[in-house]
Amino acid sequence: MADDNRQRMQPLVAARALKTLINDPERTEQVFVIIRAMSGNSLQKAYARFRTTETGQSILAENRQLLETLQNREALRALPAGSLGRAYLQFVESENISADGLVAASNYESEMTDPGFHLYANRMRDMHDLWHVVTGYGRDTFGEACLLAFTYAQTRNRGVGIIALVAMIKLSREIGAGVRGAVWQAYRAGRNAAWMPAQDWEALLAEPLESVRQHLNIQPPGRYQIISTQMVTA
Repeated sequence: MADDNRQRMQPLVAARALKTLINDPERTEQVFVIIRAMSGNSLQKAYARFRTTETGQSILAENRQLLETLQNREALRALPAGSLGRAYLQFVESENISADGLVAASNYESEMTDPGFHLYANRMRDMHDLWHVVTGYGRDTFGEACLLAFTYAQTRNRGVGIIALVAMIKLSREIGAGVRGAVWQAYRAGRNAAWMPAQDWEALLAEPLESVRQHLNIQPPGRYQIISTQMVTA
């Protein structure tokens, strides 16, 4: 791997971004600042692993761009009812979001020279909302914290882990101690699940959502769902 893809951790940069994010949770671009500042070589290590998988090799050889597939809403709408693709489409439409939003916030492009590494990093960015759908964690702050814990278990990215930890502490004060159990459950689910970065998401979009969850060994987010329901009915 090329040396220019290596990154040193920048704790002061991460601390400033974290303070900004805490003061203004809408500044979602700060999430990517923290991740870049504290990820070290975790992304490079994951990319090396990705290149050893059969699916990863196919994606790189085809220069396959997940973003293009997720942007094609008409194709997603034509997929079978109950499929991952239809569930993803319903998710992004109900939340009034698009795959383009992650692109605008991340700004990874200027930092990479290896085309394969660039493709992999963008793919990781673009599959975030797919992970929301398959794990069952919502886009509320609590759901994001749980998904970040799941993601940390999958990627071992310290930046992701820091955000998940800070969010857990903050939400525990606001919602209650049950948040810790839910976040810990999400982390364990990430440890037990198949390695999500190397999945053929383009093919999985046409499969029934529940079948995809079984295939990936995704465990139900029981504690998150219980607390979320209690918050709605309170």
